[in-house]
Amino acid sequence: TQQKNPSGFDRKGFLLPRILMAGKTLLILGDQLSHWNSALRAGEKDLDVVLMVESSDPTSRHHKIKRAFQISAMRHFAEELREKWWTIDYHSLGESANLASAAQKHFARFQTSSLVVMEPNNFSEQVLVEQIARENTIPLEVSPTCHFVVPRAEFLRSAQGKKRLLMEQHYRTTRQKLGVLLDHDGEPEGGAWNFDAENRKTISDWKKEGAPRPSVSATKKRARDEITQKAISDVEEFFPHAIGRAEDCWLPVTRAEALESLASFIQERLPHFGDYQDLMLQDSPTMFHSLISGPLNLGLLSPMECVEAAEKAYRNGVAPLAAVEGFIRQIIGWREFVNGVYWLKMPDYLSSNTLNATRPLPDFFYTAKTDMQCLSLTITEAIDTSYNHHIQRLMILGNFLLLAGIDPRQSHDWFLEMYIDAHEWVMAANVLGMALHADGGFMATKPYAASAAYISKMSNYCSGCHFDPKKKTGPGACPYNLLYWDFYDRHGKRFASNPRTSMMVSSWNKRPESEKAIIRSEAAAFLEN
Repeated sequence: TQQKNPSGFDRKGFLLPRILMAGKTLLILGDQLSHWNSALRAGEKDLDVVLMVESSDPTSRHHKIKRAFQISAMRHFAEELREKWWTIDYHSLGESANLASAAQKHFARFQTSSLVVMEPNNFSEQVLVEQIARENTIPLEVSPTCHFVVPRAEFLRSAQGKKRLLMEQHYRTTRQKLGVLLDHDGEPEGGAWNFDAENRKTISDWKKEGAPRPSVSATKKRARDEITQKAISDVEEFFPHAIGRAEDCWLPVTRAEALESLASFIQERLPHFGDYQDLMLQDSPTMFHSLISGPLNLGLLSPMECVEAAEKAYRNGVAPLAAVEGFIRQIIGWREFVNGVYWLKMPDYLSSNTLNATRPLPDFFYTAKTDMQCLSLTITEAIDTSYNHHIQRLMILGNFLLLAGIDPRQSHDWFLEMYIDAHEWVMAANVLGMALHADGGFMATKPYAASAAYISKMSNYCSGCHFDPKKKTGPGACPYNLLYWDFYDRHGKRFASNPRTSMMVSSWNKRPESEKAIIRSEAAAFLEN
């Protein structure tokens, strides 16, 4: 028996012969693929039309895996909506150059009483949506985002007038509000809010304890249906010069697959995640990390279901408290905080450059051709998989960009292009604030600068490297050592009064001038070459 369709459209979105009343246009942006999307929930299936658009901008340099992942996820989501009898006006690659041109075609085809969109996750999208509504004289309705647990307006109100925000305070307040990892008296489980000190095991600890390795690569290719295969071929056709291979796309592209990935992490990797979350190994690039940031940032998962799954694992004895707390802190602590800072500081935040860093991004960030093995391995992984875990991003890549004085906007754009979970709201505060200290310390109280000693302590990258992590100057000296002290030479006045960096500045100032001159000279020669 054929199901009756009250919408006036068939399942593929083609108009059936009847008079169409003017309904709303429900705009679903490419990173808002949630069935609980507030714009979607405000609509009516028998009257409104869902608009979805794939960007065909040929100048964009986003990684092919990232593109294939997002486009396949969008097409699967649209198909799921059709199965529920929503009317979809879907613009695939090549049909419209961008959202603005697609919207013009849409408004010419459909009678629209208003344009409804959930709060865009990125400032540029918000500006564009407002412009589209204005230029087409369509009333705009913006509904609250469901992709974060703290409402945007609430965060902005709480931050008004403050010279500096602390993630830790925001995290504790959010946990209390949500009742996450609290005991019967409303106190933090285990007597502490933060177990980060227990989650910093080194490469020596790893070797000494004979710790397990992830048995199966979490970035292995998945079985692909026709939708994903077509997305992969379309990406190769429309963006042939972008970095990476679309064929290597390994991510979950539906909510069902995302839920499977979350369950796999909770059972298989979360128990070991805390101990070794800062560790970097040559042959285990993903370690025990969750790898859910991609689907989470597209809306295939909700923050709270990730939090609740982890807390349940602790309550059931599946994973230790330190690991669970560390993971939950990333979701309702760090993720919420960087999003709040982004919306608090935009649009000027992308121009942040307090340290006046102007050196161009090195070419090897797109080729991985450098004798610095830690950089080469990390960038190779990014090129191959569109992924690195957070310590690789912060303490290998971000650390180098900071010490070398690389232009913050170029650095930000590289991160945005390269990673499967990268969106402007994610990368602005993480890269400009946390990694590069370009915002003058609003995000982080100290620059995350480190010498080769940290990399040697937390990885096996130095084994077999052209450079010696223990050598400070001369032939074979690790560039991180040279650049580390050169950084404090250049910025000593700024950081001398900071209690978290004053010791390094004082140590530098006490060195003989002859030693300082050697370091300055060798650092300059390295950067020049």
